[in-house]
Parts: sequence; structure tokens; C-alpha cells
Amino acid sequence: MKTPGIRRRYVEAYRVPPLGRGVACVLLMLSMLGARSVQADAVGRRIYEDGVLGNGALLTGVRQGASIEPGEISACAHCHRPSGMGGVEGEVQTPPITGNALFGAGDRVIATMDPRTGKAFNLRHEPYTDNEVGNLVRSGRYPDGRLASAVMPRYALEPADLSALVGYLKGLSVSWSPGVTADTIRIATVITPDVAPARRAIFIDMVTRIVQQKNGSTKVAGSVTRHHMTSAAELVLGTERRWALDLWKLQGAPETWSEQLDALYAKAPVFALVSGLGGHDWGAVDAFCDRAAVPCWFPSVASPSVSPRYTLYFNAGVNLEARVLAHYWRESNPAPIRRVVQLRGTDVAATAACAVLTGALSGSRIQSTVRVLPQGDHVALATAMADLTAEDAVVIWLPAEELPALADLTPPRGQIWFSGTLGVADPTVLPTPWRSVSGVIYPYELPALRTGNLSYFRAWLAQRKLPLVDETMQSEVFFAFSFFTDTIAEMLNNLHRDYLIERAEAMIDRRELARAESEYFSSTSSHVRLQEGSNTGVAFESRGPVALQSLRGAGSRFLQREGTTVYPRLSLGSDQRFASKGAYLVHFGPDGQVVPESDWIVP
Repeated sequence: MKTPGIRRRYVEAYRVPPLGRGVACVLLMLSMLGARSVQADAVGRRIYEDGVLGNGALLTGVRQGASIEPGEISACAHCHRPSGMGGVEGEVQTPPITGNALFGAGDRVIATMDPRTGKAFNLRHEPYTDNEVGNLVRSGRYPDGRLASAVMPRYALEPADLSALVGYLKGLSVSWSPGVTADTIRIATVITPDVAPARRAIFIDMVTRIVQQKNGSTKVAGSVTRHHMTSAAELVLGTERRWALDLWKLQGAPETWSEQLDALYAKAPVFALVSGLGGHDWGAVDAFCDRAAVPCWFPSVASPSVSPRYTLYFNAGVNLEARVLAHYWRESNPAPIRRVVQLRGTDVAATAACAVLTGALSGSRIQSTVRVLPQGDHVALATAMADLTAEDAVVIWLPAEELPALADLTPPRGQIWFSGTLGVADPTVLPTPWRSVSGVIYPYELPALRTGNLSYFRAWLAQRKLPLVDETMQSEVFFAFSFFTDTIAEMLNNLHRDYLIERAEAMIDRRELARAESEYFSSTSSHVRLQEGSNTGVAFESRGPVALQSLRGAGSRFLQREGTTVYPRLSLGSDQRFASKGAYLVHFGPDGQVVPESDWIVP
């Protein structure tokens, strides 16, 4: 059955003059062939990414004589990744199988595979034919007779499915993703309208300064600019690019943001959204990124989506906090409670947090009650807490700007918890009567170690005479762009969006530890650091691994750093999207110091 569009073209073909009918028929045939090509490409993509065959059955691979779980586990992308660029897991190196790598469709593929061996040419053969790729898929045998690794599954594909898969591989990661040219990468950053003016201003200032600094230190073809922000591989291969930055400032109600984002992207497609600043609702941005397959790179938001594909977050925001608190109550709470009363406004972040905490307590002896507060209604706030007893806990999911209303109220006798993500990481936010009796869900590194983590960031701010208005947000922005720079350098000329996500998964934890150590050594020459708990000085001249190990052995607290952010440690696994996975529970001491009540809790 023809679609209306195709039928209309078919009828119009017979209304043209006789000499034009042949041309019209040819165009119609080409259109139908194009439709078949698109359909075959869709089948090939489903086999490759999802492990679903053309007839809807699940793909099953066979490894060392045993069948693998059908579906996604058997899919090619499970090991070769959606980009086709492969990767390394333990001692197993999975090579690229992109169109360039298999069929020689473009330049030779040079990629970072095993970080222990560095970059390598990964196309070490003559271009394969369709039959040779098909034989490799079915039997695991290369054209020269060698057998592929026993780790690689073998697939008994029907001819139509095999043809669709080979066709898909021919076009896989052959061209740069939209937003990339030979000398430029276009990026954008999104700002939602519910962000306070002071935060918005410092965010825009930081973002523009960072991009200006990067471009001022980037060499492209024909220029003589110095190389302050480049890797040796970029320098040799000439893969450096300048950044073109677009500020996507959304306006109006959230339900209009989707259309705005589509229009902004249509006007100037971008390779990625880097950083970003949102209030309590980021759903439209996240949905846009998944719809357009545009990576969103570590935005600063309070309520991330639950299961994004193309957005990498620092953590799960208030949803993580809710799970941490539920875990604490269910596993190790020293003062059992009978009921938790959650107070929230009408914003998306607080609504989500309440739902997560209620769900996490389901099946326990703790009852959960949610009470919604109209914004600015102080009477409703007092009424909501009037019946609380010492056996109750209250969780107040309100942003910092609404907490001064607590000053006229007496704190309840039971447990009181606030959200660090919503702004209560700073003790001065709480009125004095509440400060000493309240707890905070604290998803950040404790202040003593955080000072070391952020030393380089603070020095950068000082050099550029930028004020420290919001340490968490500003350090997140600094990290997002710094890590993006490092990741793009690692990608070389393989500028594919899926590969950007995959490189982040593979390198973030190693990069963070290496950067922390590098910052330490770059800030130290031949001076002395004292051992903790002693007056013995440990002097060093070298900056190599031996010196690092000797300092660690001496107990230097500074070298216990594992990162460069407000979070204790960032890590990602395959398909993980939240880099920091836990939180502390803390209270504030008499002088406003942060005092932990728990270890780092990963629910």
C-alpha cells in the first residue's frame, strides 16, 4: 500500500508531457530504491546495535561453542560500541569496524585503543570485500586465513540480514558528525530561563572566557599560533580545531523549549552541548539530545533524567540524594523512625525527589507522606510541620532561596534533612536555630579534601579575576570544558558523537587521577611537604612515579586526591551516565564546619 506522498508523486508522473514521462519514471524508481536503502540501513542498525534481526527475532551469537544471550548482549555494538570504534576491556582489545576501518572508505583510522600502548594505526589490511566481511562474521576467519579472537562471537545470519549488516557497516562513522569541519568544532551551551541572574551572568562569563582561551591556543592549518592546549598526537597529525560557541538561551515555559531547541539546531547544527545551566527542569533538553543524537556534556542541573542516552551528568541530583537517605534509614539509621514527611514545592526536581524517596522506602516499616507547599506560603510551611513528633523525620526539598522563611519557625524534634543539591551545602543558608539540629544530604567531597581538588580551578579564577559566586556550579563548568578538551584531543580525527560518549566512559577515571597528580606536580618544585601527624619533612626533586610513590608512602594527604572537582571521584562504565554515585550525610558544627555523620554512601 502506497503512502499518500508516494501516491501523489505517482499520479503526477502521468500528467507530464510524453517526453518527460521517462524521466519521471526514472526518478520514481530511484526514489523507491532510496526507500529500500533506508529500510535496509534501519535493519542493519537494529542488528548492529540492538541484536534484532530483520524478521524481529533476536540475534544470537556463538562464542567458543556456546550461545550468548540473545539480543543486545549478542549485538555487535556490545563490544565494538555504537560508533564502531571498538575499545579495550581488561586484556581484550576490540578493534574498530567502521566503514573506514573495514572497507577503506576514507582516511586510515588512527585511534586510542589501549591507553598502555597509545595511538595506533588500526587499518592493517587491504580493504575488505562484502564477502570477506560476511565470512568473518559467520566463521570468524580473516581473508588471510587467520582466526579472529575466540572472544569474537560467530553469527549464522541469513543472506538478507548479513547484507543489511554489511551495508550498515559501510556507512558507520565514515564522515564527521554534524557540527565538525576541517578546522572547527561547533558547540553550544544551554541556559534555561529559571536560572537566577547572578548565576547566569557568571556562567556566561566563564564559558566565553574558556572558549576564548582555547581558541587563542589552537593551531589550525596555515596559522602560527602557539600550542598551549594540544597533545603530541594532535600536533603531528594536525587534528586541532577551533571551537565555535553558540549560547542557546531558552525562553518562556518548559513546554516551549523543545521547539526552541529544534529551531536553534536547524539553524546551526552542533557537535555537542558542553556544560549547560538549568534550574529545576532539564527534561526538554535531555529529550532533544536523545532525539537529535547530540551529546550533552556534564550540565549543571538539579534533576537529571532517569535514563538518558546522550547526556552525561555529574550525578543523579536530588534523585540520588533520595536514594542515599532511604539507604541510610533502611540499613544503618541509629535512631529508627516511623514516618517521613516530605515537604516540597511544585517544581520538577522536588517532585521527582519525593517520588524516588517514597519508592525507595516501599516495603519498609517507614511510612512516607508528601506535603506540597505553595511557593512563599509561610503559613502552609508551619502547618505542614505542626503534627511532627520525635519519631518522625522531615525532609525539606526546598531551594535555598526559600529557606529564610524557616527563621520564624521552631524546628521539629525529630530528624530534619535538607538537600545539598538544592543549595544547603552552605551552612549560612539555614537560619541559626535550624543549623545545629539539621542534617544535609551532601553529594560533594568533604571540604578539607575539596580544597586540594579545586586548587587549580581557584588559581584559574584568580588569574582571570573572576569572582567565586557559586563554587559547585563554576567548578563543574571548568571541569566540563577541560574534560571536553582532553577527550577531543584523544579522539584525534574520529569526530563522531557516539565515540565522544564512549571515550568519556573509557577515560574519565584515569584522566581524573592523572590530572590530580599532574596538578600536584605542576604546583610543586623542590619544596617540602610534611607527613600527616609528624614533623618530618619529605623533600623531593623528581616529578616521576618514584617520587609520587615515595610521597604516598609518606602519607601526604594532598596526594590522596583522586579528582579535580567538588566530587570525591568520577567514574563511568559502559552505558553509565552518572559519574559520581554517592553522597555523605553531614551536619554543621558550631562554627559552621561540615561534620560527616556517615561514610560515603552508594545506594
